Amino acid sequence: MYTNIRTKPAIAHISTYLRDEASQTFTHYDPEALIEAIHVVFENNIIAFGDTYWQQISDTGMGISPAPPWVTVFYGLYECSLLARWRDRIGFYRRFIDNVFGIWLSHPCRDTNKQLWHEFQADMQNWHGLEWTCEPLSTSVNFMDLTISIEGERLSTTLYEKPQNLYLYLPPHSSHPRGIAAGLIIGQVLRIRRLCSKQEDANEHIKQFFRRLCKRGHEPSALIPIFSRAEDNARAFLRRNTLVEYNKQNKSKVGEPQKLFLHLQYHPEDPTAHEIQEL
Repeated sequence: MYTNIRTKPAIAHISTYLRDEASQTFTHYDPEALIEAIHVVFENNIIAFGDTYWQQISDTGMGISPAPPWVTVFYGLYECSLLARWRDRIGFYRRFIDNVFGIWLSHPCRDTNKQLWHEFQADMQNWHGLEWTCEPLSTSVNFMDLTISIEGERLSTTLYEKPQNLYLYLPPHSSHPRGIAAGLIIGQVLRIRRLCSKQEDANEHIKQFFRRLCKRGHEPSALIPIFSRAEDNARAFLRRNTLVEYNKQNKSKVGEPQKLFLHLQYHPEDPTAHEIQEL
């Protein structure tokens, strides 16, 4: 999506928004200074290719830090009017950069519903050449790393993995800190347990994850204790009220002194983090 956003209209629309909101919603920034910074960043993207350098003269550069919020705001300005026009048909709508999940409220007439659905898709495309690919109306859809399905009067979710994923997890001989493999397993098991509505789905995904690690060279005898820890951690985490925990963590950080972190390239012969902390 980034490379399809034309720089000039994006700057024009976002600049107008920043100027309008500076005196209404947001008062913590100078709109003209921010707009000038936007010009500098998005009109001076330099690309190195071999021993040559190129300046991108249109569209948004891939990989630059402001690109995600730039995309979010630019199409969000159009969504305000888009969703207002279609409020009778859109029961729920959420977008993450260039991925949209929505619930369509069907018209009782099948032909009319089909026509309205086509008109809505065409309306989504009506913003400075951006093109969206819409899935057919269905009771099940893939969104990000989820498969979301309507089952009766409830929503059911399970883990979605792209078919082209090669699952190239770090092999055991990789030169990484020892805790990396444990962190990967603990995080992935928790992720699967949180995303899957049904325990049997989660169990199957975790078994598949275990088999993929074995194919990458990890010994089952070394993996089993880590998976056991990961399951204990997931159960303990899911028993907590995550919102309460989040508020506690944020509250505890208020008034804390700023911390400085030193990042060094890892080498297996370096002292461990624990040894450094003991100095």
